[in-house]
Amino acid sequence: MSDLDSVLQRAIQSIPECVAGGYVDLESGMLIGIKTVDSHPSEVMDMLAAATAEMFQGSNVVAIERMFKKARGVEDDGSHYFQEMIVNSDNLIHVFIRSKRSQEQVACFVCRRSANMGMVLTKVRQALPEIEAQV
Repeated sequence: MSDLDSVLQRAIQSIPECVAGGYVDLESGMLIGIKTVDSHPSEVMDMLAAATAEMFQGSNVVAIERMFKKARGVEDDGSHYFQEMIVNSDNLIHVFIRSKRSQEQVACFVCRRSANMGMVLTKVRQALPEIEAQV
């Protein structure tokens, strides 16, 4: 996993005002990799994978995805409708992006709220293929 750690570190350095990055496997509920520039409470790290799984695969989210597919005439082939989620808190931007290679994996990045949202999204999207290649 040291290669994944290196890739996450490079991503953090390239994403504006990024303070943490991680990679979550939704099927196993495991946090595959994590890198931070600040210290974060271990309780937060322990909950990251579970919270990410709930955001992307909770029963209500899956039901909404099915409704959107049906309304748009898209066949329900088991793929997921939601690919990215952004959560803003008082001080931080949290970006969650589903892997293109594996729908059951999600990259997570946390940036300071003062970062330019457009640049954050652009850099996160650019970082994803290199992260995927390490898993």
